[in-house]
Amino acid sequence: MKIAVFRPDDERLEDAVSLLESLDAEPVPDPMLAVRPTGKKPRQADFVVLTSKTGVELAHEAGWNPGDATVCAIGEGTAAAFREYGYEVDIVPDKFSSHGLVAVLANRVQGQRVEVARSDHGSDVLTDGLADVGAKVNETVLYELVRPKRSGDSTELAANGELDGVLFTSSLTVQHFLEAAEDRGIREETLTNLEDMVVGAIGGPTHDTARDHDIRVDVVPKTASFDRLARKAVERLREKAEV
Repeated sequence: MKIAVFRPDDERLEDAVSLLESLDAEPVPDPMLAVRPTGKKPRQADFVVLTSKTGVELAHEAGWNPGDATVCAIGEGTAAAFREYGYEVDIVPDKFSSHGLVAVLANRVQGQRVEVARSDHGSDVLTDGLADVGAKVNETVLYELVRPKRSGDSTELAANGELDGVLFTSSLTVQHFLEAAEDRGIREETLTNLEDMVVGAIGGPTHDTARDHDIRVDVVPKTASFDRLARKAVERLREKAEV
C-alpha cells in the first residue's frame, strides 16, 4: 500500500511516516505546506482564539502572554500545544471546527473583544460567525502557508497509477496538490487516477474542498486527527484488496 502524505516537513511529517510504516503501508512523503512566519503575535483581548499547533508555537516564540484572556483552542491538538508551552486552556469545543467554536462561544462574547490568531488561510466561518453573535473581532496573521518549491512528486506517481492512496490534511493540501499537478501538465491524469485510489480527508472542510475539485473522498474520520485518518484509510485499502 503506497500512500501519499502531505504534512509540513517537520515532526508532523516524521510522525505521519512512522505511523504509516507501523501500519505496514509504504508512505510517500510530499510536503504541500511550508510555514512562513510574519513575526506578529496575538493582541490582548477578552478572548483569544488560536487554531493550530503552529500558531501556538509562533505565539510562544514571539513572547505572547495571554494575561487575563479566556484562551480558546479550536481542537484538542491545539489545546495540547498550549499546555506543552505552559499556557492554560479555558475552552475547547466538542466539535473541533470553526462552527463548533462559534457555537460554544456564541452566548459569551457579545460586546467582548475576541482575538483570532492564525494563518493567512483561515476560514471566514470563524471570524464572521463571532462577529454575527456580537463579538468585536480582530484577526492577526501569525504565519503564511505556501507550497514548497520541490513539492509534487506524488502527483507524478498518481498520474502514472503508482499510488494506492492520498491523505489530505487541509483544504490547502488539496489545492497545492492540484497546483503541483497542473505545473507538471498532468492534472487530468492525476484526477482520473484518484478515482481508483483511497482518498482520505481529515475533516469536513477538507472533504468539501476536495469535492469542489471533483475529487471523490472515501474516508473522513469522525475526529479530525491524522492518526485516525491514516488508520481508516489503511483499513479501507485492506478491504479493497480482499474484494
